[in-house]
Amino acid sequence: MTLDTVKHAAETPDVKLPWAELGLKEDEYERVREILGRRPTGAELAMYSVMWSEHCSYKSSKVHLRQFGEKVPENDAMLVGIGENAGVVDVGQGYAVTFKVESHNHPSYVEPYQGAATGVGGIVRDIIAMGARPVAVVDPLRMGDAHHPDTKRVLPGVVAGIGGYGNCLGLPNIGGELVFDACYQGNPLVNAGAIGVMRHEDIHLAKASGPGNKVILYGARTGGDGIGGASILASETFDDTKPSKRPAVQVGDPFQEKLLIECTLEAFAEKLVVGIQDLGAAGLSCATSELASNGSGGMRVELDDVPLRDSTLTPEEILMSESQERMCAVVEPGKVERFLEICEKWDVIATVVGEVTDGDRLEIFWHGEKIVDVDPRTVAHDGPVYERPYARPSWQDALQADDANNLARPANADELRAQVLKLVSAPNQAAKSWVTDQYDRFVQGNTVLAQPEDSGMIRINEETGLGVAIATDGNGRYAKLDPYAGAQLALAESYRNVAASGAKPLAISDCLNFGSPEDPDVMWQFAEAIRGLADGCLELGTPVTGGNVSLYNQTGEAAIHPTPVVAVLGVIDDVARRTPIAFKEEGQLLYLLGETREEFGGSAWSQVIHDHLGGLPPKVDLGREKLLGDILISASRDGMIDAAHDLSDGGLVQAVAESCLRGGRGARLVVPDGLDTFTFLFSESAGRAVVAVPRSEELRFTDMCGARGLPATRIGVVDGDAIELQGEFTLPLSELREAHEGTIPGLFA
Repeated sequence: MTLDTVKHAAETPDVKLPWAELGLKEDEYERVREILGRRPTGAELAMYSVMWSEHCSYKSSKVHLRQFGEKVPENDAMLVGIGENAGVVDVGQGYAVTFKVESHNHPSYVEPYQGAATGVGGIVRDIIAMGARPVAVVDPLRMGDAHHPDTKRVLPGVVAGIGGYGNCLGLPNIGGELVFDACYQGNPLVNAGAIGVMRHEDIHLAKASGPGNKVILYGARTGGDGIGGASILASETFDDTKPSKRPAVQVGDPFQEKLLIECTLEAFAEKLVVGIQDLGAAGLSCATSELASNGSGGMRVELDDVPLRDSTLTPEEILMSESQERMCAVVEPGKVERFLEICEKWDVIATVVGEVTDGDRLEIFWHGEKIVDVDPRTVAHDGPVYERPYARPSWQDALQADDANNLARPANADELRAQVLKLVSAPNQAAKSWVTDQYDRFVQGNTVLAQPEDSGMIRINEETGLGVAIATDGNGRYAKLDPYAGAQLALAESYRNVAASGAKPLAISDCLNFGSPEDPDVMWQFAEAIRGLADGCLELGTPVTGGNVSLYNQTGEAAIHPTPVVAVLGVIDDVARRTPIAFKEEGQLLYLLGETREEFGGSAWSQVIHDHLGGLPPKVDLGREKLLGDILISASRDGMIDAAHDLSDGGLVQAVAESCLRGGRGARLVVPDGLDTFTFLFSESAGRAVVAVPRSEELRFTDMCGARGLPATRIGVVDGDAIELQGEFTLPLSELREAHEGTIPGLFA
């Protein structure tokens, strides 16, 4: 087979190339030809196809994502925003925190363990690439029907992959969610997030500056795994004689990644690195084109120098491989020897594979022949931008008119009690300890709060107690009913969870999971969700630091519910003043903060009791959310509350049950005047929390709420070993615990 060089491509314009098989549209292929002024080589075609894929180029979502930059101003805390490997915020005392959430949905369905494991590995490398030491991970998950046989295949593998990789790295898993819904049956969502900590002066960016600086590939050898992970690239495309298709799911090695972390951080500490990029989606194609296009010049790469674990790989496969645990650094010539010494110390393979040039081209050579000669920006940043058609779905009005408020309610106290038990034991509301017990939540000794708390919290300075909190939330049922409001409700819940633990929300990252962008219904959902999120961030003052879009989560005509997952990062001056969810002391007074209305659209009650989805989701009042957050933070800081729990899925009774079980104490409740019992227990009105107030602080707390205009209603007291609703029912904690904690192990253990 003749090597397809740049010279050969210019001389053979009529050679047929498999652009369609690689996921390019005809007009996209013609645009590549126009950019190059000739047909592309096979290697160039592979690079453009994978870098112009939906996953890498955001070609269907860019026009909407711009709202984050246009609408939402950066606050004083923002140090690095959208466009880098991860966002960075200032958390005080000279510390900066970087965080991000991404998806590894499709690989995790194909091969649950490795798909989920490498999702963790990839997001952790994004954090390292910013110059930070990773300190924690989170894992928002969406699975199909909990009783479906395939869910029993996917979930245990995903959990084992996340736990296996994260535990081996020594990173605590402090937060996330697990939601079951039949809409995710063929498209489970495996989102992964990570947090890293650094000093301000240690921030690093992905750029290749300085002609003559060396490009060093270090970490694992490059293999055939992961080829086509970001596109549909398969090895047969280039060589039909190969016996089998390369696996599209990457294979991870957490011990190699641990060495990579320590090696990279030591190189950073000695100021050896000019620019750095992890090798994730699109592998070396992405790293070289992005480093070059973000830098000051061009780049020359010798592909023969890439360390391989499979000598039969073609140049196209080397460029596309998504083998894990690899990074690319730009290093000044005088510092290369020391950089390589550090790599050798940590048993990390490192090879100089190229250098920064003073031109404006990315040139890649194989066996002495030039096989790539492109403007790197055209690969990394100038991909197609689509304004996909979108329109409000024809079924949306009927869905919203099918009001959940009209569903049959419990007729007596016995039915009410039975429905409470059924709710707290339903898969979505049941305890997730079967999952979280497989994760090491407290390794490193700095975990202050972890699942099932409202947010995870990590101490980052032992002397001062400075810490950060993170929560991830998203409700696809709400977003299906109204994607604009649904996105804002995800933001509001995550914001509320962080504030409930005592931390001040600073910024967000997001993972936007939707169906096919070629479906106008889905694109309308996406556009509305982005508009809602941007408007919400503007009102709350929480800038978007970055995130991820995952499209084509669809089986045939059936798309998943629109699922925008929002991660909010907050800061707390002293983790000793954190607020847990547990009711621990008898005699604590229980207060309901916020207003409760008849709002059951998309609710857990409507799903569990009636298998119903319809109506409108709860109304969003972001001004009220901000006020509630301020009250919760102030009360936590000043010792006015001993516990706090946000009200969301399942309403008040779910929150009270979780807080009672967490603390091992019961509660006596009374329905406030003006509310009926059913609405009091099950409503999912937003902007609410339940708090436990020491008797000594009651007056100070209620005065603060009154002065600031936040409704605060006394609803009971922590007492006994049961949840007792006056005049209605009594539920012993032992019975409640058996129902709440037995469901998930019963399904998956």
